[in-house]
Amino acid sequence: MITYRDLHTLDEFAAVVELEREIWGPGYVDVVPVSILAVTTHCGGILIGAFNGEPLIGFVYSLPGIKNGRPTQWSHMLGVIERFRSDGLGRELKLLQRERALAMGINLIEWTYDPMQAMNAHLNFAKLGVVVEEYGENVYGLSASPLHGGNPTDRFVAEWWIKKERVRRDPAGAPRVNRLAPAGEWHVCADVDLDLDARQLMVEIPMGFTEMLASAPNLALEWRMATRRIFTTYFGRGYRAVEFFLNREAQAGAYLLERRT
Repeated sequence: MITYRDLHTLDEFAAVVELEREIWGPGYVDVVPVSILAVTTHCGGILIGAFNGEPLIGFVYSLPGIKNGRPTQWSHMLGVIERFRSDGLGRELKLLQRERALAMGINLIEWTYDPMQAMNAHLNFAKLGVVVEEYGENVYGLSASPLHGGNPTDRFVAEWWIKKERVRRDPAGAPRVNRLAPAGEWHVCADVDLDLDARQLMVEIPMGFTEMLASAPNLALEWRMATRRIFTTYFGRGYRAVEFFLNREAQAGAYLLERRT
């Protein structure tokens, strides 16, 4: 049975550190240490653990912040060990984080994630209802984590307005900025059009980017550079990402961009 609880003790913080190393892999040097977990939770941070019996199997961690003069939470890490990643623990941890933030009177939780990670996009948009209008290039520098494969750490900044109802968008008729073209085991990014001017646009990405990083790093870098151009171009023209559609059968996903009003 999976249970959840807030983490407060030094032993619990040490268990989180060990889980960080397990999830992000050997050689990962950006671990949040016990001392920082202790200080930030004391000062209003949120740290919630997921347990299978007694072993810690996942956690969500956010720090208190200020944006435009108002308190926020910056969600720095969400991690679940591999064999539990399809069991909905990530969503449950985020919903519990939302409860804690609402109790503090907070309206906004933000975090970064890799826009090429289709399953994370599915969680963030389809399950939680985030929007994105900011794209950061190589935000964390080149990471030592095997999960990042030496690829630039470009990131979306997800905005989760936790007091608002989820709004689902219909992409009917939205032109496609790019197209997935088969190339052996993988898809390449084809037919990129940076001159579209519709109210809504679709941007396609492949599933399995982590595996691509490991087995086809040159192609992963091509995808990174192509999507960087796409998102920075259209975000710069006043678009934002408002929805993500996952097609497991086609091993693909698509972002819906919508011009801000």
